[in-house]
Amino acid sequence: MRKFGSVLAAAMLTAGVAYAQDVNGEDADEQRLETVTVTGQLSDFGATKTTTPILETARSISIETEEQFRDKGALTLAASFDYASGVDAGTYGPATRGDFASIRGFDAAEYRDGQQVLFGYYNNTRTDIYMLEQVEVLKGPASVLYGKGTPGGIVNAVSKLAGPDKTNEVVFDIGTNERYQAAGDFNLQLSQNVYARLVGVYRDSGTQVDRVNDDAVILMPSISYDNGTTRLTAMAEYSDRDSDTSSQFLPLTGTGCVSGQVTITPAIVCANATGEEIDPSTYHGEPGFNRYDTDSILVSLLGSHEFSPNFSIDGIFRYKDGEADYRQAYLDFLGAGTPRIDADGKGTRTFYRSDASSEQAALDVRARYTFSTGALDHEVFVGAAYQDVTTSSRYIYAGGIGSFNAYNPVYTGYPAAFDDPSNFYDPGDTQTEDYGVYINDQISLDAWKFNIGVRYDDTETKTATTTQTDDATSFSVGALYAFDNGVSPYVSYAESFEPAIGLDGFTSQPLKPREGEQWEAGIKYQPPGTRTYITAAYFEIEETNLPNPASIIGQPDSQQEGTGTSKGVEFEALTTIGDWYLEGNLSLLDTESPNGIPFDSIAEDQASAWVQYQPETGALSNFKTGVGIRYLGDNESNGLGLVGPVRVVTDGVVLGDLLIGYETENWDLTLNARNITDEEYYGTCLARGDCFPGEQRSVVARIARRF
Repeated sequence: MRKFGSVLAAAMLTAGVAYAQDVNGEDADEQRLETVTVTGQLSDFGATKTTTPILETARSISIETEEQFRDKGALTLAASFDYASGVDAGTYGPATRGDFASIRGFDAAEYRDGQQVLFGYYNNTRTDIYMLEQVEVLKGPASVLYGKGTPGGIVNAVSKLAGPDKTNEVVFDIGTNERYQAAGDFNLQLSQNVYARLVGVYRDSGTQVDRVNDDAVILMPSISYDNGTTRLTAMAEYSDRDSDTSSQFLPLTGTGCVSGQVTITPAIVCANATGEEIDPSTYHGEPGFNRYDTDSILVSLLGSHEFSPNFSIDGIFRYKDGEADYRQAYLDFLGAGTPRIDADGKGTRTFYRSDASSEQAALDVRARYTFSTGALDHEVFVGAAYQDVTTSSRYIYAGGIGSFNAYNPVYTGYPAAFDDPSNFYDPGDTQTEDYGVYINDQISLDAWKFNIGVRYDDTETKTATTTQTDDATSFSVGALYAFDNGVSPYVSYAESFEPAIGLDGFTSQPLKPREGEQWEAGIKYQPPGTRTYITAAYFEIEETNLPNPASIIGQPDSQQEGTGTSKGVEFEALTTIGDWYLEGNLSLLDTESPNGIPFDSIAEDQASAWVQYQPETGALSNFKTGVGIRYLGDNESNGLGLVGPVRVVTDGVVLGDLLIGYETENWDLTLNARNITDEEYYGTCLARGDCFPGEQRSVVARIARRF
């Protein structure tokens, strides 16, 4: 039987705190901890590329295990971030095109088993949460480990792979928006050291937007060999998702302008507002035309070999091929501040079609060596990485088509030109090759823990017309002191770089990469003999070589003078007290773009709490219930149009989640409700002229049979 204590204890293992006091032999807490596996522990292919416990790492890291995000009712990868400080993936509502997370105010790259998995936009299949055993968030610049990237951090999704001691299950979901899903996780030991696994999902579902579905067929087989010193795993994933875009780009006139939750200046932006509000479920696409269908094949080879207790190698090879058929109709955008519909609710539409693809081949290999130099203990890993990514998009679009009523849509068909491939514009492929070499040393001196790393990257981007080469050296360093009382203060510094493709308007030279650096100081606390883990961090991030904050009339644009900053504090706490699990998260941000205004559509204040009760004994044993509350603060968007500066501020919102369930060794019956009070709100409204409705109430009943 899966004990509720394992939820927290698995997380504690990631913090290096899976231990209990030895009081009178074996007490109840000790017995509970002894039954826990290392479900939540960072692996060699985890976000930090090392098994160093989080409690000894001078960086902020958050982890959600499968059991945790299941109990909280997460149905997508984006939803798994709802109870993590400093991470926001709900700004644009329940998006069907991807999981768009930001960390500490910056866009975050998505990784799978330690390698980046998505490139560009709308050319690939999103990761399905059922295929994952945990989600890791490494906050702050990560170029010293992964090469190019933004300074906010990365998201690493860990796949369910074959291995020993895995549980079989079949799961059936039924929920709001006509959601029906069947999933299975089947494991088999083929011989003494060989294991096989098959994870699959079939889903037939609608969404909160009329006519927009979210259907999927996903199969992920894997096979592993593990003899204790050599581990080899081969995994393949086939994913076929048929959907449409839930982002309808609803015009401000019928959304933010008539909502008490949105403030818009100047008032002329809302000149055509009559008080009528567009229903959030309204579909502005064109039936028979709109779609967002994706297919992908992903193949991964993961391996490690221990030559001696002090020396080992590990690596991962990845190949992924993805395609997307993206078609959408939406009301024309007419520029910031210019209403997109008239007082009668009528406007014209833009039709857009893109046939896009992405192909990736990547390799990351590293050697690990542990040794001592006097009083210093070292864990060194040296690595080399290569990646070749080709993206393409053939597209066609046209605006000003027809007359369309935003409040009472009548669908009139689409131009025949969109069915003829000869009308598509093909800018050619974009190919990027990346080479990187890196070294990292984790040093221990009694209670002191030091980390120092450096990486050199060379990247080349080829388009049909240009070739641009960039290189960068990234550095990180950190120090942590682990007191005997469980308090571990730390300080760290890290860098990032991200190529900017194009030419500088003044010099006509290739743009320099965007460069980020972060200073972070914090405290990690795990009282000895407890299942409590608390972290607090303060950070300052600066990103340079951004677009110029102001253009001078008569001079060309420059992209190199801008600087963006993000400063903030984060707090995370989790504990188990008897049969109760409690979790709290808080983040406060202060962002400033090159224009001296906050980052667009970033909530600078966030908070969440989760309380779960799951008794181990007594009349209510096997019963579980949980309550969560999430707060997402105000965000703003700014633009410049014919009416001058436009500012749109979207109010924050408080949402509640609920869990009711009954779990035994073989059965798990669960009812999850998200946004249980069905709050109506906008995730964000943009100065360009549209709003994104937030997540409506969803209720999902799940029954799982384990064997």
